[in-house]
Amino acid sequence: MDKLYTIETHLHTSQGSACAHSTGAEMARAHKAAGYDTIIITDHFFGGNTAVPRDLPWERRIALFCSGYEQAKEEGDQIGLTVLFGWEWAWHGTEFLTYGLDQDYLLAHPEMEEWDIPTYLTHVRAAGAYVSHAHPFRQAPYLKGEPRLFPEYVDAAEVYNCGNTDNLYNLQALDYARRYGLAMTSGSDGHDARQMRGGGMRFATPMRTIADFIRAVRTRQPFEILTGKKEGFPI
Repeated sequence: MDKLYTIETHLHTSQGSACAHSTGAEMARAHKAAGYDTIIITDHFFGGNTAVPRDLPWERRIALFCSGYEQAKEEGDQIGLTVLFGWEWAWHGTEFLTYGLDQDYLLAHPEMEEWDIPTYLTHVRAAGAYVSHAHPFRQAPYLKGEPRLFPEYVDAAEVYNCGNTDNLYNLQALDYARRYGLAMTSGSDGHDARQMRGGGMRFATPMRTIADFIRAVRTRQPFEILTGKKEGFPI
């Protein structure tokens, strides 16, 4: 049987996300032990549940924000795990997984803290980002009102998120992506290396760079959604 390559597209570290319980190094080791080939660190940016103090200079805040990724990558380089960089940007609970930009982009745009959703999505995609709407139909106490959907502004939708408390939210996201012709992503939304959710995506080709991942999703390469509850099913 040909090898399949497993990637985690949505996870948090305690350095960048206040809701996370494990460091970047701990997350790297746990995912390597669980058989993942690649992980993407997507810590909560400053409009979300960030672990970074808000009263520091912008450059210092960005350095702290990226430290979970940097530690995970250092560990990954030592243990044979590919670690890639992204982030989860939020506006009043509506969140977007952002892939393809780097620390230099964040350093150059302190004004992004003031952007609303259309402004953010327009700017980052023009700069080369690939954006997936994270858990678009999730219902939780921290979310107020009806889901805010922006199909004309995003590239993809996260159609399975292991952190959703009701699978209905995943089914709604899958229907949403199909209805608007959006690409699809899937992730664990992991916060704790001791409680691995087992989600992500499985491809026939390796994801060695963030460009590899974006290309695979954009061109609709076949993949399996990993739910953490049963064998992956194809999309």
